[in-house]
Amino acid sequence: METVSEIPLLRSRLSDAHKGDFGRILIVGGSGGMIGAPALAANAALRSGAGLVTIATAQSVQLTVASLAPCATSIPLKDTNGQIASAGVNKLTEIVVKEKRFDVIAVGPGLGQVNKIVDFLYAALSCDIPVIIDADGLNILAETDWQGRFTGRCIITPHPGELARLMKTDTSSVQSQREEIAIQCARLMSADEEQSQSICVLKGHNTVVTDGDRIYINKTGNPGMATGGSGDVLTGVIAGLLGQGLNCFDASVLGVYVHGLAGDIAAERLGQVSLTANDLIDYLPDAFIKSAALRAGENKNSHH
Repeated sequence: METVSEIPLLRSRLSDAHKGDFGRILIVGGSGGMIGAPALAANAALRSGAGLVTIATAQSVQLTVASLAPCATSIPLKDTNGQIASAGVNKLTEIVVKEKRFDVIAVGPGLGQVNKIVDFLYAALSCDIPVIIDADGLNILAETDWQGRFTGRCIITPHPGELARLMKTDTSSVQSQREEIAIQCARLMSADEEQSQSICVLKGHNTVVTDGDRIYINKTGNPGMATGGSGDVLTGVIAGLLGQGLNCFDASVLGVYVHGLAGDIAAERLGQVSLTANDLIDYLPDAFIKSAALRAGENKNSHH
């Protein structure tokens, strides 16, 4: 097992770049009572450099979700009782799989229990579109036979409870052996261990990122980030980084590092008690600037 400590860097932008160069991201989520989650993910993706972000959500909440993320576009999907219906999932599959309109898909923030979404996930993965699965996406996945089904590039971002459900164990077992269980999960996901591109990001204190061969333990972040919506922001950050061409492992490592760093800067300015998920988005710019400056300093020192 290789332990990784170096934080990846985004490549610099060409002067003639356009928004299509920085990724077309689709966030799938939102339902009655859970309208904030996909908007947080979308805003975080944009703050992390994504070129274009679209939210696919239940049509009954679409206008409200769209108003919370004014720089993103949105797709209304047929719904039942505020949750995306089967017909909505079929439309989604057509847009993503047949029309290939997106470079990165993130599924789960505020989604609710949309059972057909599993078929959509596997269809997207088979097209080799990087997919991030979070929140309700993971809870739905946990009820299926998911092991060895991941043929493409996939990142899951469970908190300990969600990973416990996936691995058919309990939260205290996950917490007592965080690294081991995350590694085991990443290995079980992949259909082909030789070409594994499945990443498990186990959230919490010292977030673990692993593809089953390499492991990164994150040291940024603080208890003020234990607040609703924090995970949705992380999903958006990683999606934005994937859109700019980082591979799944590097996007996950830089994502958790910058997300935690934004939390540290926010806690410094606002205190841990008052920190909200929106503050993380507000301080992402400072975190990216600081991260790049730290790397530049390291490179300078290594040349002396």
